[in-house]
Formats: sequence, C-alpha cells, structure tokens
Amino acid sequence: MLANDLRARINKLWDKFWSGGIANPLTAIEQMSYLIFMKRLEDLDNIHEKRAVARGEKYNSVFVGHENCRWSEWKHYNAPEMMAHVRDIVFPFIKTVRDGEKTLFSEHMKDAVFMIPKPSLLQEAVSIIDELNITAQNRDTQGDIYEYLLSELKTAGKNGQFRTPRHIIRMMVALVNPDIGQKICDPACGTAGFLINSYEHILAKYTSSDMIKYDEEGEPHNIVGDKIVEKKHWDILWKNTFFGYEFDTTMVRIALMNMVLHGIQAPNIDYMDTLSKRFEEKEKYDVVLANPPFKGSIDKSDINDNLSLATTKTELLFVEQMINLLIIGGQCGVIVPDGVLFGSSNAHKKLRQMILENCQLEAVISMPSGVFKPYAGVSTAVLVFTKGGRTDKVWFYDMEKDGYSLDDKRTFVDGKGDIPDIIERFKNRGNEKQTDRKGKSFFVPASEIKANGYDLSISKYKEIEYEEVKYEPPKEIIAKIGALENKIKENVEELKKMI
Repeated sequence: MLANDLRARINKLWDKFWSGGIANPLTAIEQMSYLIFMKRLEDLDNIHEKRAVARGEKYNSVFVGHENCRWSEWKHYNAPEMMAHVRDIVFPFIKTVRDGEKTLFSEHMKDAVFMIPKPSLLQEAVSIIDELNITAQNRDTQGDIYEYLLSELKTAGKNGQFRTPRHIIRMMVALVNPDIGQKICDPACGTAGFLINSYEHILAKYTSSDMIKYDEEGEPHNIVGDKIVEKKHWDILWKNTFFGYEFDTTMVRIALMNMVLHGIQAPNIDYMDTLSKRFEEKEKYDVVLANPPFKGSIDKSDINDNLSLATTKTELLFVEQMINLLIIGGQCGVIVPDGVLFGSSNAHKKLRQMILENCQLEAVISMPSGVFKPYAGVSTAVLVFTKGGRTDKVWFYDMEKDGYSLDDKRTFVDGKGDIPDIIERFKNRGNEKQTDRKGKSFFVPASEIKANGYDLSISKYKEIEYEEVKYEPPKEIIAKIGALENKIKENVEELKKMI
C-alpha cells in the first residue's frame, strides 16, 4: 500500500548508503533510524507545543539550550559542516533526551556509534528523509515506510536470527488471536514483527469492516480501531500490552523505532538475554509469540536457573522459557526447526514431553523448507499450545505453499498459499473429525505420539497414497524402440539423397 513515490525515495536512500560505503544492511538501518529520530524529535516537539498553546498551557521544549540541534536548523548546511555538526553536537544530544515517548529510543543509545563515513552521504540521506516527511504521514504509512526499509534485511545474523516473513507472522497471530487486556511477549523480538502484527490484529478486530483495506499480500490497512471507545483501553494497548526482549542492542533500537512508527506510544522493549540468569520473569504473559534463534548456544554456567533442560541449544531452551513465561491458560505460537520435532537427545524428548503433558498442544503446522530463504533452507514448523492441562490429540497441517516461490528469489505468487486454509481449518478443527491422514490436515491422538517417543514430525503420521503405475511389457517397449530407430535411419537416408 506504500505509494510508488515513497518507495522510490526509500530505494534511492538504500542506493546512497550502499554506494556510500555501508554495505551491511543492519548498520545502514541503524544509521537511518538515528536520522529519522532526529527529524521526528523536532516534528513531535512542534506538535506538542501547538497542543499546549491550544490548551493555554506552558510547554517546555526538549531543545531548550540546544536550539542548534533542531533538524530545521542544520538540514541546509553544506556537507562538511553538516557532518561535523551532526557527529559532534546533534548525535551526542539525542543520547541525552529524556522526555516522554522520545526517551524510549534515547535510553538505549548509550553505546550507539555514528558510522556514516562520508559528508556527501549524510547530506543526501538527510535530504531524502526530509522529503519522506515521515511524522506527517498517517500511522499506516509511517509503519509501511519503516517496514519497507526493513525489507532489505536479507541476511541471517551470527546467532541464526533473521527476520520472519510478515505473512507467516500474520498467520501465527491469527491462530493465537490476541485481544485487548492481554500481555503479549516476544522473548527474542528482533525487529518486533510479532508485537506489531499483534497490535494490528487487535486493531483490525475493533475496526469497522467496511473501513479495512487489504493489500495483495493480505495485510490489512486503514485499521483505526474505531470501535475502541474507552480511553483506558487505548492506554492499555499503548502502554501495558507489548513486551519484547532482545540481546542485540542494535535490534533493540530498531524494534523501538519500528513500534513507535506503527503507533505504539510506549512499547516495552528491553535489552536482555532471556535465557541468562539475569532474566527473572516467570508466569506473567497471556500470549507469547516468537521465532527464536535456530542455531545459537549459551554458556552452560549462564543458563537461567528456571530452565530444566540439560542442553545449551537455544532452540530448545527458548521454548521451555516461553512455557515458563506464560500464565496458566496462556497461549504460545512459536517457530521451531524440524530437529526440535524429532531430535533423539534426552533434551529434545523431554521438551516434547513437557509440551504434551504440561500443556495442550493444539497444532503442529509443517512449513516447506523455502519459507526462510534466502536466509536459510532449513525446514520448520509452527507449534501452537496452551499452558496447563494435558494434550488429548494434536492437529497437524502439511503446508505445501505459502504464497511465494520456494527458491532463493521468493517471487510473489499470490501472497497467501495455504495460509487462509490453515487459519480457517484451525478455527473450525473442533467440528471436524479429520481422521484421514492422506489429506493436508488430520488429528493424531496424544497416546500415539507418546508411543512414538513424543515424535512431532508430520512425516511420522501422514499416510502417503501411492498410485500404481502400469508399464507395458519389456518386449513391447523394446519393439517400439527398434521401430523408432529404423524410422530415424530411413529419415537419415532420405536426407542424404537430397544433398
């Protein structure tokens, strides 16, 4: 839904950063975010001042004593002057801002480094960001601009973390179905995709259906929450609903900027390794959604005391920590590599036993290996479970397509694939017997899963129907080949006569 002229400007911004010597997209996004924050700081200051004047109140600007840090004061400087001014005066200033929403970003700026290498690149970037006029856009467009910037993050991090496709996140959020009044957490939040999509899912619930517009990928727009009429509900949504933790300080800053630009006024994003001993939260959240790092590991001596699995594999420890974070009755949606489903180690088996016997495992959705390309080709699955109780039966779904080609290019096909069918069948699974294991979805009794060593891989239970192929007798095939060879010889002789 992002206008073509805005897309063109963002593409131009990326081109400038790449040609200007910043090849790492994560570094580029971080530096762009600093500039966006500098621009937004003055925009919001002006808006708040006008509101205060309209109410007849006194307003204390964040720029008192630092007027030369206003974007409008230095955006017209020549390149060398701008470089020196931003690096030595403005950048140190934004680390000190302590005022409402603006504090969220600046409080995580302590170790931030200004890394734009060339005066000409800074000048060109400032010009493009000024043209984008982000703060003046509506909430939808502000979020879309930043999401479009983030779409260039196409390489996996050193710990196996990477950006989850938006349509996969939307599917998982739809399955868990969060609502106002619930506390929602992502213990490995990255760019905050799960939290933002949860917010948008809730808003869409409370937006008149005739107002919502969907783009070709199924993403809702113009979700204004017009049916949320009480201020206290907005306060809950903006201040006490979304909680994220991330052990990469760059990602923390990016997540904060992403959430603020999507309209979440006071997101709770903290720098924290949720597997470490320093993390003390337990049984606090109604909803946990995540795509934790697949191939990371943690020092054994630093593993949180609340984690019982005898392993250093983060893909196992994160799932156990997610169980710990949920209140009884809380729901979880998590992406795991296939190895978690069938791994034979004691830790793998114990985790699966924990999910089946201490929770109600509601769904195992097997996804094709191309979903995370070009980051990785690993096969994955989505687990959906509720903490407490015991699993009676598990619903399996074999996703064959997700709306994009499954090669490295990930070309748009229809943006949906099996996802609408998954959501619809999951919602109505209680009304279906689904005992035929030859189809895309079916139930498996928990007793059968337990008998199979708690194996949760769909291939263990899906029946493959083989079609009998009838071949001609070998003598007939040989005779046909001989006749074909004779015909070729005749044609060759005819050609020779014509030469």
